[in-house]
Amino acid sequence: MKLCMMSYTMSRQPEYFNLREMLELTAELKLGGIDFVTLHDTPAAELRKMAEDHEIHIAAYTFFADLNFPEAAERQPGVEAGRQGLEDALTLGVDKIMIPVQGKPGLTREESRRNIILGLQELAEYYLQAGVRLTIENFPGALSAFVVAADVLEAIREVPGLGLTFDSGNVATGGEDPAWSYTQCAPWVVHAHFKDWDLVSPEEGREGVDGRYYRAALIGEGIVDHRSCLVAMEAANYEGYINLEYEGNEYPPAEAVRKATAYLRGLREGI
Repeated sequence: MKLCMMSYTMSRQPEYFNLREMLELTAELKLGGIDFVTLHDTPAAELRKMAEDHEIHIAAYTFFADLNFPEAAERQPGVEAGRQGLEDALTLGVDKIMIPVQGKPGLTREESRRNIILGLQELAEYYLQAGVRLTIENFPGALSAFVVAADVLEAIREVPGLGLTFDSGNVATGGEDPAWSYTQCAPWVVHAHFKDWDLVSPEEGREGVDGRYYRAALIGEGIVDHRSCLVAMEAANYEGYINLEYEGNEYPPAEAVRKATAYLRGLREGI
């Protein structure tokens, strides 16, 4: 397993974000690679060159494509975004991409899941032909279509070649043990995100599928049992990447990444 820089962690506090400084930090910490979450208004070829100049492997590419519509015509802009994302992935030289899949007000989780599966089916053949793995993640929220293992496995059964970007923290918001959930999905996991949450009052956080309320925490400072996740991943011989994801504002992003890296490396030494 290799720890991976996640550009989203670094860019969500824009006052701190600088592409070159992010790549320098990735190299300094000797992380295994980087996941570019969007192209950050930079041509894909230029991002690839910047990563190569810092001797950093681009492990994955994440972009947005809204497939959550019942009719094919409504999904078409999202399908086109998915095809453009594939072109960018090929330029970046990555072998996997992830599309965040969100629920919508007015739709049940089941309705959103059906819509998104139909959209993913429209994209699947393009990705299979190109040799780039199409993945979704466990996504948080009371209306989210894909949170727990059963949600994800439904899509995997119906979309040829679909893989999972396993998110340890987001699984927990469904009331499911992340290590158990990983084991259920292990054959289809091709990438991973580690993140953490605090349990808070309804006024302070976002509602999960389990009815509890969550606020982002730094990896190792919240409720998620990361050690048991690592043990489950070791048992399944997972050899891929783990993104360092942080959605809080308590720490500047570079400090958060340093702390999370040290914490997870310490855990791994004890396994």
